[in-house]
Amino acid sequence: MTDIKAQASGINPNVQARDVKDLATRTGNIYETINVIAKRASQLSNDLKMELHEKLEEFASSSDTIEEVHENKEQIEISKFYEKLPNPVLIALDEFLNDKVEYKYKSTQEID
Repeated sequence: MTDIKAQASGINPNVQARDVKDLATRTGNIYETINVIAKRASQLSNDLKMELHEKLEEFASSSDTIEEVHENKEQIEISKFYEKLPNPVLIALDEFLNDKVEYKYKSTQEID
C-alpha cells in the first residue's frame, strides 16, 4: 500500500470538468470506468478512515464522565490535515487517469 497522503499532496482538491469520452476510452464503457473509480475511491476512503482512527486513538483517554473532554492541539492538527486532503474520488480519478489503477474482469466461469 502506498502512502495516500504523499500521493494526494499533488492533487488539486477542487472539482474539475472532465471529458467523459476520454474517460470512456480506457475501458470502452463510461459505466465501467465509473465503477472502477468508485471502487478505488471506496478503498481509499476506508484506508484513510482507518489511518485517521489509528492516529486519534493515540490521544484517546479513558474517562468515565462525558463532561471531561480534553482537547489536544496535536489531535486537532491531525484532524485538520485529514480534512484538507482531496476527496477520495478525486484521488481515485487521478490514479485512473495516470494508469495507477489495475482492474480486471471476472470471467463468466468465476461468476457462476
